[in-house]
Amino acid sequence: MNEKFKSGFVTIIGRPNVGKSTLMNKLIGQKIAITSNKPQTTRNRIQTVYTDMEKGQIIFLDTPGIHKAKNKLGEYMVNVAEKTLNEVDVILWLVEPTNYIGAGEQHIVEQLKKTDTPVILIINKIDTVDKDKVFEFIDTYRKVYDFAEIIPTSALRGQNTDDIIDSIFKYLTYGPMFYDEDTITDQPERAICAEIIREKALHALNDEIPHGIAVAIDQMKFRQGGQMVDIDATIVCERDSHKGIIIGKQGAMLKKIGTNARYEMERLLDAKVNLKLWVKVKKDWRDSDFLIKNFGYREEE
Repeated sequence: MNEKFKSGFVTIIGRPNVGKSTLMNKLIGQKIAITSNKPQTTRNRIQTVYTDMEKGQIIFLDTPGIHKAKNKLGEYMVNVAEKTLNEVDVILWLVEPTNYIGAGEQHIVEQLKKTDTPVILIINKIDTVDKDKVFEFIDTYRKVYDFAEIIPTSALRGQNTDDIIDSIFKYLTYGPMFYDEDTITDQPERAICAEIIREKALHALNDEIPHGIAVAIDQMKFRQGGQMVDIDATIVCERDSHKGIIIGKQGAMLKKIGTNARYEMERLLDAKVNLKLWVKVKKDWRDSDFLIKNFGYREEE
């Protein structure tokens, strides 16, 4: 065991759609969390693992965005995110590059004041603003909270992302490896496949529907030799009208979602994928405790 090996847990927080999943995928160097330009993409804490055999191991928890909840699923997501703050060694808070600190950000500042965990502020998307402006944004945020560090970055372009890893290690203690060095996530393959389908649906559909969809993997079987996987999955939506839109004219939309998802799954599983998709209506599933649990959103995890 390396005496100088550090390890610990880090959570990435921020308002919906600020780039948390993009940053995590960039830090890990592989796509695990689904990304989309629609808010509320991440619904569960996703654990990913960064291992450097010289320095140590960082386990990232990507939490749902902290926001004001509108339904049971929303409440569940906020509870998970806020509970995580006290359970980790370092908090990464991602914000937009702006001088305006809105109500959503103020709410997060209030949550952070209740914890003793070191907070590294990440000002993301700096590739979209003037370089000179970045100092102003740093100054604006420095006044609202005593951050351990402030790092301007572009998760999309990979600017300064190495600095984030170095900074995290400063605040971790010496400790054991929690996962093998080749582990990248603790999410089972089924869960990632379900998320990939949901991501492709989010990309393909208009704004109204995606929040109201969940994906269940009904079966996933590797054929002999492991070169081919048969996956049956159901996209669950809240209304009959949504079902028609998801299927599309002569099944065109469903086919598009399936084709895009299959491509990504084949890269993940390193095998050919035979994907069959169905669409079912379960009215108001987001307000049903039973159905929320049924689709894999469990608070105790």
